[in-house]
Amino acid sequence: QVQLVESGGGLVQAGGSLRLSCAASGRSFSNYNMGWFRQGSGKEREFVAEISRGGGRTSYADSAKGRFTISRDNAKNTVYLQMNSLNTEDTAVYYCSAASPGGPYDYWGQGTQVTVSS
Repeated sequence: QVQLVESGGGLVQAGGSLRLSCAASGRSFSNYNMGWFRQGSGKEREFVAEISRGGGRTSYADSAKGRFTISRDNAKNTVYLQMNSLNTEDTAVYYCSAASPGGPYDYWGQGTQVTVSS
């Protein structure tokens, strides 16, 4: 198993930036594809971005393309989400998740709140 702890959320004005971090412990971090998801108030959880085990492949939701960047440091067992040009629609709890290759995202952190004010 792997345990995930997110950090870096907070309150930011529209147009601002935040960098989320997700620290992993437990079984080998580099064995997992990593993803970021978010859930706004009254909304379903949605995919934001993901990165392959070695970091060579990334994908993004349309809402994140051009503004967010996912990266990972396997030596530090950490995955990041750099978020730029934030707007109020980005307000949500952001979750880090891990998936075994070919498997579903089945390990989740507790989430970190991001609030974007207008």
